[in-house]
Amino acid sequence: MSDRKPIDELYEKIITGQADASFLMKQELPLLLKLSGRVRKKKDADKKADLKIAILGSYSIQHFSMMLEMFLLGMGISANIYEGEFNGIRMDVLNEDSEFYRFGPDLTLLLMDHRDIRHLPDPLQEERETESMLQETMTVFTGLWEKIKENLPACQIFQTNLVIPSEQPLGNLEAGAGYSHSEFFRRINHELTINHPDGVCIVDMEADAAYIGKRIWFDHASYFMNKAGFSADALPQVCADFARLIGAARGKVFKCLVLDLDNTLWDGVVGDDGAEGINLDPHDAVGEAYRYFQNYLKELKKRGVILAVCSKNDEDIAREPFEKNQDMILKLSDISCFVANWDDKAQNIKRIASKLNIGTDSMVFVDDNPAEREIVRRYLPEVLVVDMPDDPSYYARAVDETGAFSWLQITKEDLERTGTYAANAQRDELKESFVDYDEYLKALDMRASVGEPDKAQIKRFSQLINKSNQFNLRTIRYTEEEILCMKEDPGIKLIYVDLKDRFSEYGIISCIILKKTGNECFIDTWLMSCRVLKRGVELLAFDAVHKAAVSWGCDRIRGEYIPTKKNKMVEKFYPELGFIPCEDGTYELYTKAYNKGTFFIASNDL
Repeated sequence: MSDRKPIDELYEKIITGQADASFLMKQELPLLLKLSGRVRKKKDADKKADLKIAILGSYSIQHFSMMLEMFLLGMGISANIYEGEFNGIRMDVLNEDSEFYRFGPDLTLLLMDHRDIRHLPDPLQEERETESMLQETMTVFTGLWEKIKENLPACQIFQTNLVIPSEQPLGNLEAGAGYSHSEFFRRINHELTINHPDGVCIVDMEADAAYIGKRIWFDHASYFMNKAGFSADALPQVCADFARLIGAARGKVFKCLVLDLDNTLWDGVVGDDGAEGINLDPHDAVGEAYRYFQNYLKELKKRGVILAVCSKNDEDIAREPFEKNQDMILKLSDISCFVANWDDKAQNIKRIASKLNIGTDSMVFVDDNPAEREIVRRYLPEVLVVDMPDDPSYYARAVDETGAFSWLQITKEDLERTGTYAANAQRDELKESFVDYDEYLKALDMRASVGEPDKAQIKRFSQLINKSNQFNLRTIRYTEEEILCMKEDPGIKLIYVDLKDRFSEYGIISCIILKKTGNECFIDTWLMSCRVLKRGVELLAFDAVHKAAVSWGCDRIRGEYIPTKKNKMVEKFYPELGFIPCEDGTYELYTKAYNKGTFFIASNDL
């Protein structure tokens, strides 16, 4: 890498947002450090950013800050970063006149350390004293969160848990004595897990350290010399994890895992070996490796990841293992979209995206064949292609290490998503039995709930706002905390639409944010899940908008379409609703000119 040309190529990828975390982690540390300095100089010159991030640490954070900035830019997120002083968390947070509050971050990262815990149990200390000490420690954490929320209500907090030091003064008793320091740190981490409030995301640094190895993670010489909280070798992993979480907070999430079949889900070629001849034998090392991978995929499906199949095969033959092989862990019911033919996989991935109504940039592709992976990389660069190892024993690890599915939250709708896609086949079958589309819509027996989201529904509300791209008229992102603040503003109204039909429950599928300005109602945000397009839901939703505007006493409703690469489908949406274009590029509709459309959905009143 001494030649500048490869460095320049990497730099170009980063500043154009084409270098995701998985890609950057493959680069050597000295190169990453060099590139991060170069990126910061460019950012300082540009003076523009999409996001304001404050990083407050108990240890030196400069190298972490620079590298994180680069990782984010590689994902297409330009960040303006405030760096707190060494060991200055309390100084920044507790002083309401601090530079931290004047900066006004959208996100705050609290990087804390086991050395912050000054009061630790003594040998043979009684449990009640240890418990009291634990609660006092948690009071410090909650006090920091509450102070930030008091002064920055819309700020999202990323709080690290504690990395437990590898030294064990009590020897093996560290694992068996309630008063041991290791056990006390574990209990703090457990309390952080179960008792953190909404708006605080716990970042699992202990898991990072365990993965990297604590002999590598803890570089005591660097700590004593320059107060580095962890080894420089751990920087890429930590920055990658934070970048993925911040990306998720900004709507950059992966939803779908696209899977090859032969030698990816099983050992062998089903077309040659037959459904019973492929190897998934639980008593064979190779067969067991593939079963382990399938079990991992099954767990992803359970948490809401969409599984799809993309195979070069005859479809009937490709389906046979799912139907006939008793050793298969995955079943056809686990697969939301099954595509098997002899077309190239890049085209088939586009077909899958179209069938699922998702963007190709929310898809991850797994194939044992490097040639197939390269084709998808070349023609669909937005798809995350996993570099699969030769040994299937490590397939699950390869997918897991991408961190592609590091979501900030899991909602009820996520868990039900795959069932909804499976029910689509039943809807298509029903549709074929009708000549008249309106009669088909009636037969779906759609029922909707329309209202203002309560606190429990805000999670899904904010998730949709940060994930939806296609049916999204302005594509403005808001954090959960910002939405909670809006809920308390009398000049703002939040509206959700929840839908179910005879086949499944979709949950919340449309989110609207209205703002009152004088006698005008402005549609600040309007988005809808593409799973329910052309069902009349948009007409039902606009009826709720109109009712809200009338209840405010507004005589006009104003909307705006901000074009992106992904929302062209709603380019003419407002004119189709009867809105008139204005000179400033917005659209307006007088409330008295509203003509209620026809929709075959039973609903409550807003």
